[in-house]
Amino acid sequence: MIRLRRESKPVFLKNKNDESDAKGIWIGGDHPVVVQSMTTTDTADYEKTLTQVYELAMEGCEVVRCTVQDARDAAGLLHIVKRSPVPIVADIHFDHRMALAAIQAGVAKLRLNPGNIRDYAKTKEVVELAIQRGTPIRIGVNMGSLAPDLEKTMGHTPEAMVESAMRHVQILEDLGHTDIIISLKAHDVLTTVFAYRLMDKRLAERETPYALHLGITEAGMLRDGTIKSSLGLGLLLFEGIGDTLRVSLAADPVEEIPVCWGILKALGLREKGFEITACPSCGRAEIDVLELGRSVEAIAKEYTAPVKVAVMGCVVNGPGESKMADVGVAGGKGKGAIYRKGELVGTFPEERLLGALRLEIEKVIAEQYPDYKHEIQLT
Repeated sequence: MIRLRRESKPVFLKNKNDESDAKGIWIGGDHPVVVQSMTTTDTADYEKTLTQVYELAMEGCEVVRCTVQDARDAAGLLHIVKRSPVPIVADIHFDHRMALAAIQAGVAKLRLNPGNIRDYAKTKEVVELAIQRGTPIRIGVNMGSLAPDLEKTMGHTPEAMVESAMRHVQILEDLGHTDIIISLKAHDVLTTVFAYRLMDKRLAERETPYALHLGITEAGMLRDGTIKSSLGLGLLLFEGIGDTLRVSLAADPVEEIPVCWGILKALGLREKGFEITACPSCGRAEIDVLELGRSVEAIAKEYTAPVKVAVMGCVVNGPGESKMADVGVAGGKGKGAIYRKGELVGTFPEERLLGALRLEIEKVIAEQYPDYKHEIQLT
């Protein structure tokens, strides 16, 4: 049983200078957990970056972060913000001037690393402009870039990460900025989980429940990164901790989005697209379950409705699993059976099986999800 979501202060993200019809999105409060990612393109090449932003949005990404390392990136950011279909976050590290330029470009949020900008006067200049423009700030702490004194006295620990974040929280609060989101990312699962738990407790004690952005930084390649992220973020979300998340993979960022949604759907926190239950296959199977499953996945890409589909290799578990799905298909030798809510619709030859399955899926969407369209939609 998932515990109630922790109380958090909602923050609204919307590009300030956009020319598109992009809508804003809330992070925190009673709002759904938000899916994020980051572009891997050269931000200065704004056309290429916008292409990737649209690819991410089409996959279901709701907020996209872009790096801003120099004046060329800042110039590109201006075009990206104007045309992006989703809120854009500027990723700032060492140069506070890039933070100022990003705010002027109209980004929806800044991400600052308190371990990298250590000059109070420079931070103050950024925060004052952020307040003036209504720009939220994510305090992004990474284990690899702690303040030197904290690293020396506290080591690479969850406590050091929390202390680093709280230092910057205090600065922002003293300057009157409270549209804050916090992240505490380490490359390993346990350190990350303990850091977020500690931060949750710390914020509750001081009655400042800022929203939390979840992530395992530098999680790894596609397979290992997916495993680590699913474990770490899944644990925290199960405990009610987390208002937005990014799965950080050493892969095309578009690959991150299905993992995010998979985690949220598995925990019952969000619904988007098909939930496919597929058997692992065995000696009983008289049909290629893997190929059948891939074919169903291909169909799923055409719809946004949260239809539950069971793909089974034989009739042993097919009817039972189908009772817990909207539509089920159980393979046989040269044929297959289609089920609706566990009830047999009919048996069809293999060459007609997918067509019959699609027909039942469309009936389910028409009856149960009339607001969902038969096409991929921007989230």
